[in-house]
Amino acid sequence: MKIEECGIEGARLYRLKEYPDCRGSFFELFRKEWIPEVFADRIQVNCSRSSAGVIRGLHYHDRQWDFWIPISGRMTAGLADLRKDSSTYGRSVSLKLNTEEPAGLLIPPGVAHGFAAATDLVLVYIVSNYFDNTDEHGIAWNDPALSIEWGIDNPVVSQRDILNEPYSW
Repeated sequence: MKIEECGIEGARLYRLKEYPDCRGSFFELFRKEWIPEVFADRIQVNCSRSSAGVIRGLHYHDRQWDFWIPISGRMTAGLADLRKDSSTYGRSVSLKLNTEEPAGLLIPPGVAHGFAAATDLVLVYIVSNYFDNTDEHGIAWNDPALSIEWGIDNPVVSQRDILNEPYSW
């Protein structure tokens, strides 16, 4: 496995090792030992399915880490660092992820995150805490200050995400 920095302090891309053979391929999605400082106590595993053209987010947590692994399809992940004490505060990045190049994206607390489904998409995500709606915050997916390149012209966005407002810098 190869670990890459991705432009936001604490966010990393884990290039997962794939083992192909005549039947297809195999790769490990996650081991707690890869990131023990994050996934030591509680772990919840979730799965979302999105149609092509959907944008989900931007959301962020104060206490929860996320680890995203696309299982089927292609996506653009958008990240924005909202942590005032971070060396990358205010920076936003877009990352292309797909199942042809298996990878997991680690997202720290305080980093807003969302994704655009370029194709029909199945995304597995592992989180460091059980769901707690008091730790779920949102900002506008199309906040002009972030300039996230989603790659979708007329996205399908949930009512909840439509109501999110730009971040107050």
